[in-house]
Amino acid sequence: MAAVAERARVRYATGEELAEALPGADVLFVWDFLSDAVPAAWPNAGALRWVHSASAGVDRLVFDELVRSEVVVTNARGVFDQPIAEYVLGLVLCHAKDFPATLRLQGERRWRHRETRRITGARALVVGTGPIGRAIARLLRAAGLRVTGAGRVARSGDPDFGEVLAADELGTALGSADYLVLAAPLTPATRGMIDAAALARMRSDAYLINVGRGALVVQDDLVAALTAGTIGGAALDVFAAEPLPPDSPLWELPNVVVSPHMSGDAVGWREELVRLFADNLDRYIEGRPLRNIVDKRHGYVRTP
Repeated sequence: MAAVAERARVRYATGEELAEALPGADVLFVWDFLSDAVPAAWPNAGALRWVHSASAGVDRLVFDELVRSEVVVTNARGVFDQPIAEYVLGLVLCHAKDFPATLRLQGERRWRHRETRRITGARALVVGTGPIGRAIARLLRAAGLRVTGAGRVARSGDPDFGEVLAADELGTALGSADYLVLAAPLTPATRGMIDAAALARMRSDAYLINVGRGALVVQDDLVAALTAGTIGGAALDVFAAEPLPPDSPLWELPNVVVSPHMSGDAVGWREELVRLFADNLDRYIEGRPLRNIVDKRHGYVRTP
């Protein structure tokens, strides 16, 4: 942050200190994107003009008072796209090639021959057609999967997805997917979109991968579906409550991979986040357009 400090007077604050530190600040860089400190400190934000989030998702920042204000919100769009795509491909391979069982059997010194699945020709349905979803689609297609997207507007001939389904078509598409990948932002329209009814439409051998937000899925419904064998398994990097509580049944289900919200955190990610903010700060100081301006009413950066 040294370069940032050269261009502006910088104050640091924890979530608990934010309300006291915020008066007079016109720019706020929110590093802890899971914190609820900003809504709590909002009465002291009279001078604030711009909030930048160190994440692609801004669901904790689009509270009513901020949405109604003139404060501009920007995000970390572009930093996590490729690392998350690589993570998703790794999870697909992990599932298809049954690496968890291989490692478990190795630890038990057991020699047990098994057959594994091909990923070439498998069908992936990627929910979320922003930069992260697009990076996932490109990498999965390069690995031989057949990819379809699901977004706000249906279209054909998309350069990354080929076909994109509208949100209201998602239910009919779930039954054909080998892999359902969730990379959508959390908005009122997407919260709880994968519930018991959606899970019941999936194939019994289908695999759910969530790298978006935990609340895209009704977690209790997912646990029930995994326990009953309604779907084949899941790899979850995000959860309704984080950290995932120790008593969650997801820890012990044999068909689940749990990771601690790390799919985008490749080596160097912190430096990339700071470089993006520093570039935007230069733009702010010089009166140039900011990068990654979020449509606050929709909760994400809208592209033409």
